[in-house]
Amino acid sequence: MTHIPGLRNPYAKVGRLVYFGRMIDKIRLHAAGKLPSDYVSHLGDTGASGRFDARCCRFLGVRHAGLAAQVLAPGAGDTPADDEKILAWAHAHGTPRTDEECNIWNRYMAKLGWRDSAHALVTMRIAEGGAALADKKIETFFDYIDAEEGRDPAAERLWEKI
Repeated sequence: MTHIPGLRNPYAKVGRLVYFGRMIDKIRLHAAGKLPSDYVSHLGDTGASGRFDARCCRFLGVRHAGLAAQVLAPGAGDTPADDEKILAWAHAHGTPRTDEECNIWNRYMAKLGWRDSAHALVTMRIAEGGAALADKKIETFFDYIDAEEGRDPAAERLWEKI
């Protein structure tokens, strides 16, 4: 299990969206040389279509490189208000999304791996985690990410707060 300072959990929302803040954190950590190497392959909007950064960029209708440029621009900052501005940029330069579409995104992402085609992959990842994950209540990819990073996915029931 790997705790990564400065990397928020996937349930955390920026504006109307889960996961977006985590993607921003990964961009910042990577630029600072603080993102673990096994996370680097999950950056961006290329590669496997199931990667969460790629899904988020497709949902927003923006390229990861353009988003990264906004995140890393001089004076961009790293406060919640700055994150909101970056999301506003994505909405303005990408595909406009309604509240309903954002709600569907949030529910979909929070449940990915639970009773769907991704379930086998979540089960495989849990098995690869060995004893450290065997006794955790992991039902989704978000739960798996939390458990892998040392958070108890069931303790705060974050899926209920979306």
